[in-house]
Amino acid sequence: MHNIQQKLLALAEKKNLGNYTLREIGGFVGEASPQKIKHHLQQLAKRGFININKVEHTITTTKQQGMAVQGVLKNAKLLSIPILGAANAGPAMIFANANIEGYLRVSSTLLERPRLSHRLFALKVDGPSMNMAYVGGKKIEDGDYVIIDSEDREAANDDIVLSVIEGMANIKKYYVDKENNQILLMSESTHDFPAIHIHENDEFAINGKVIGVIKTPHTKKK
Repeated sequence: MHNIQQKLLALAEKKNLGNYTLREIGGFVGEASPQKIKHHLQQLAKRGFININKVEHTITTTKQQGMAVQGVLKNAKLLSIPILGAANAGPAMIFANANIEGYLRVSSTLLERPRLSHRLFALKVDGPSMNMAYVGGKKIEDGDYVIIDSEDREAANDDIVLSVIEGMANIKKYYVDKENNQILLMSESTHDFPAIHIHENDEFAINGKVIGVIKTPHTKKK
C-alpha cells in the first residue's frame, strides 16, 4: 500500500474526512497536491478499505462500517475478509501475495465458519480447472472468490486445498496415492487438466482449506 494511503487510512479511523477539503486532508498527511489526495482516496475506496458517501459527506473505514452494521443485523454480522490476491485454478502460475489487496464484505450467514473469521482470507480464482468442484453446494468458477481457513492445514483425501509449490498458489483437490508414494493435486473441470504429482518430501505447503465460495454474478450484455 502506498505511504500516503496508509496515512489516509489511519487518519480516517480518527476523523471523518468528509468534513474536510482535499487540501485540508493533504495538510494532515503532508501532501500538497489535492489531486493526489483525491486519487489515493479513490484507490482506497476501490480496494474496499474506505467508503465515500458524497451525499452524507462521510468517509468511513471498513472497520467502522462493520461495527455499525453489527448493531443493525440481528442474527448476522457483515465481515471484512482480507483479499490476499489471486490463485490459479489451472496450472500453478499465480502467486498468492501476502499483501492485502482489499476486503471482501461478506455476511456471516454465507460462511461455514463465521466465528473463525480471524482465520479466514479470500483469493480470487483465475482459471477454469475447478469449475466442476463444489464447496457448500457452490461451484468454484473463474472470477469467484474462495474463502480459505488459514489454520486448517491437515488435509484428507478429496479436500479442496490451497497449496503453494515453489511460491505459486493453486486451488486443487488433495489425494494421497500411497501405492505410488505420491500426493496428487487434481482438477475437477470441463477441461482436461493433468494432475500435479508431488512427492511427500518435496517443498510444498498446504496453506489452508477452501471452506466457502462467494459467487461472482454473471451479467448478460443486452
